[in-house]
Amino acid sequence: MKSGTAETAKIAPKKMSPPQTSADLKAQVMAMHNSFSKRMKQIASYVLDRPEELAFETLAVFSERSGVQPSAIVRFAKALGYSGASQMQKVIRDGLLASNMTLGYGERVRQFNKKVGQASSTGGADILAEYVDADSLSLQNLKETTSADDVSAAVARIIAADTLYIVGFRRAFPVAAYLAYSFQKMGKPTIFIEGVGGFSQSQTRTIRPVDIMLAVSYQPSAEETLACAEIAHQNGAPIISITDSIVNPIARMSVQAFQVRESEVRAFRSLTASLCLGQTLVVGYAFASAEADGL
Repeated sequence: MKSGTAETAKIAPKKMSPPQTSADLKAQVMAMHNSFSKRMKQIASYVLDRPEELAFETLAVFSERSGVQPSAIVRFAKALGYSGASQMQKVIRDGLLASNMTLGYGERVRQFNKKVGQASSTGGADILAEYVDADSLSLQNLKETTSADDVSAAVARIIAADTLYIVGFRRAFPVAAYLAYSFQKMGKPTIFIEGVGGFSQSQTRTIRPVDIMLAVSYQPSAEETLACAEIAHQNGAPIISITDSIVNPIARMSVQAFQVRESEVRAFRSLTASLCLGQTLVVGYAFASAEADGL
């Protein structure tokens, strides 16, 4: 008969090997995301969407800013196979240092937030200047992180689709409304799922695999947007999403997801980058469709 120690050794789970690169770390977090607790998902959002805030601060400073206890960050790191949080931070930091583009944006945002935090004046001109500066950072980041190939691929998908369904609620509603108005003006058969009377899901049920959905959603996802995206996904229709997080449930259902990082000033978030991306898709569609028609 085998000893208890031998039996324990036999059934003990194999320790996970920690990811050695930032790309591998993000892939592992994405793979495990559905199994994370609410607190773990909060930490995951920083690793995936705002890594610079975790990589270059002490646990104490990061904890104060994020509201996440240092012990939770350590548990998160260990769940990924690391011996502690500092080892995970180093992997994230090395990845950022290898990508000066991402690092530069994160550093500029930190400097801007520090400047705003020290500002004593809250007059109209000062607030305007803060938003102009913050939106400029957001637009520059959009330019650096969105490739021409990504835009061309999205435009090609929209052109190929019979009908374009557009959805976005709450903070995303103005962006969705602009997209619907603009694509309709460009002659694209478009259905704007505005949800009047609570009929958002009913408006979506006619979507087919030959159609396409353009969904705008920010964390936490509006229930209405998520429900419509799920219907489109179940019906076999492709989804293009504009979102602030790659772990947004809608992004995970999408054939193509654009991640935008909107500016935030005094707890109010802008929509400038999302609207700029929307304008890019609309104008790109106008030129591409005209070229296809031989105009």
